[in-house]
Amino acid sequence: MTIITRFAPSPTGYLHIGSARTALFSWLYARANGGKFLLRVEDTDRERSTQPAIDAIFSSMKWLGMDWDGEAIMQFARANRHAEVAHQMVAAGKAYPCYTSAEELAAFRAANQHAKYRSPWREGGTPPAGAKPVIRLKAPLTGETIVEDKVKGRVSVQNAEMDDMVLLRSDNTPTYMLAVVVDDHDMGVTDVIRGDDHFTNTFRQLQIYDAMGWIAPNFCHIPMILGADGAKLSKRHGALGVGEYEKMGFLPEAICNYLLRLGWSHGDDEVISQQQAIEWFNLDHLSASPARFDMDKLKSVNAHYIRTMDEKKLAAMLNFPAGMENRVQSMLPHLKERADTLVELAASAAFLFAQQNPDEKALTALSEIGKGHIKALLPKLEATNWAAADLETCIKAYITESGAKFPVVGMPVRAALTGTTNAPAVHEIMVALGKTETIARLKAVL
Repeated sequence: MTIITRFAPSPTGYLHIGSARTALFSWLYARANGGKFLLRVEDTDRERSTQPAIDAIFSSMKWLGMDWDGEAIMQFARANRHAEVAHQMVAAGKAYPCYTSAEELAAFRAANQHAKYRSPWREGGTPPAGAKPVIRLKAPLTGETIVEDKVKGRVSVQNAEMDDMVLLRSDNTPTYMLAVVVDDHDMGVTDVIRGDDHFTNTFRQLQIYDAMGWIAPNFCHIPMILGADGAKLSKRHGALGVGEYEKMGFLPEAICNYLLRLGWSHGDDEVISQQQAIEWFNLDHLSASPARFDMDKLKSVNAHYIRTMDEKKLAAMLNFPAGMENRVQSMLPHLKERADTLVELAASAAFLFAQQNPDEKALTALSEIGKGHIKALLPKLEATNWAAADLETCIKAYITESGAKFPVVGMPVRAALTGTTNAPAVHEIMVALGKTETIARLKAVL
């Protein structure tokens, strides 16, 4: 049997980082088994669903490298099909029209706070004139509903604990429970991988599968991602939308690698390529415990991918000004060792294109003593062959001659050339900038 998974986000905002992990697990399970990965946009909440949110979901999925098979399915467009199934269930005696008014239902809830609602219309009756009913599932009153979950194991709920849920509203629009089941069935979904906040829904959805005589998919409910403090992930723990991480300078490979390790493991492997993930992924190694999101760990993973990326590819991603390719390529091997994100990398490379205003530490280094060393070193640099080894020899010779320690000389030179004291070796910077630019910047500081 071909494995078919799906990802079904609601387009009411950005693609949440936790939802991205759910999509990743579903995508990997399909790809690892030579199956299909489908995308369904659950846009039935018409007031909150927006086209920009839909576009953001598509964009984030593509950025993360998670392609889907076929066209994305829009759930709202299938409303007639959902209603058709609800009426089929009524015809088969598995559901019934309920004419209970909103006021009657509210009164029942108020008087019976812990009771499961059993509509008097379950047994039929004469409809009120002009009333538009909802359609309710005629749920079994005895026995139990069992979920065999890939993470949670076997869990059962007594049917007496569940009420007759609404399948179709009085305006003929489907509820979430009905739409999800019909769509998963019609799409041929074999395995539903989703967050465990949907776990209780599964019991209700299985009753719809049973009522229709359909084969239910396998279920796998993964624990939520928590913040580093163990609380529910929120903005105080960091960005929540995938698009924000792209703007912050994270690489999609790093995001996927990090999310993969939040709740799944392959021995002690920390850095896992996409191809390795596809080869290794299975549901057996999913954790039953919530994972904790650690921004420092994510930055560490991202820094690894930056350090190991080809310089040409990296330079292209940074979108530097034309004509600066040689400068960028010569410095990237040194700069990328100090950057956790592309934003940090771009900021650290800004000195290659224009002289930067010195930061606080650079201003301290550019004291009168520091400027004095720059002034004394300048003629020696002007007379030196402009190669890294020769420049390094020149600077070391001056340090020996002046009796100063290297930081006392190197720091102000670095500050003058880059605007910061946290930069690569000064002789490497000089080679990248070239003789004319280097001498001009040192004189400008003086």
